Amino acid sequence: MVDRDLLLTTKQMASFVANGYLRFDELVPQDLNEAAIEEISNRKIPREEAGTSSEEIWPDPSAVGRVFRLPEIQGIIQSLVGPNPLYDHHAVHTVNATHDVGQIWHADAIIDLRMHFDIQFFYFSHDTPREMGGTMILPGSQFRRISESDISRYQNFMGQIAMDCKAGTVVVVHHGIWHCAQPNKTDRTRYMFKLRLNPTVRQLRLWNTDDIDDPTIPGILSTNHKWYGNEDRLEMVNRIKFWRFLTGDDDFDLHYWLGRLENQPETAPVLSE
Repeated sequence: MVDRDLLLTTKQMASFVANGYLRFDELVPQDLNEAAIEEISNRKIPREEAGTSSEEIWPDPSAVGRVFRLPEIQGIIQSLVGPNPLYDHHAVHTVNATHDVGQIWHADAIIDLRMHFDIQFFYFSHDTPREMGGTMILPGSQFRRISESDISRYQNFMGQIAMDCKAGTVVVVHHGIWHCAQPNKTDRTRYMFKLRLNPTVRQLRLWNTDDIDDPTIPGILSTNHKWYGNEDRLEMVNRIKFWRFLTGDDDFDLHYWLGRLENQPETAPVLSE
């Protein structure tokens, strides 16, 4: 088990629910980044069988294996998908030098409507300045269930974020997040390592819940990313449902958004006079 102090906090979990991602800058030590980029760039990372226990993949001396066994990353994993999740797949996303074309906006394999969720790690083993591209993500898009490239006709969204970051930065996202690779204007190849993990336990209060009653949490959950215009109410309802799922608190609400939908007078008990 992971040390409790390394688990995510409730405020971080609320941010994940509202934004669909968490970012950890320069989390991986530089010596390990250098060893990992050697493996990544030379395609030395074996593809494991989908459904394999994540504890069994990339044993020592694999540098990439050591990255994901870092205590801090194990804390992130356990907080979101629990202990011993399953390996789904990984990919080495490569954008060649002076590549002027960006990837289309898309979401990865949205083929079901489970409340349970997978996570994807985006690991940047080398410095990735904006001119090198980086992965673009759209905060708050994870509940907009689309089929892969339904959004490919769009070019830019209000509030989109490019991963302009230093080596060792790790971003963990809900598997439904909208994202796309960016052009690489530099003379160096850009790499991003992606790992998807599946939960094997009920995703209920897996993080450090010491701050679960923090009064700022409703405000975090109410974050308005604005790109969805007047449909912010839909986002609030989706977040409330997700927060109830994560916390087990079926009475949680924000500004009565879900409560008014649950009000069904025809099912209320009739009071005798």
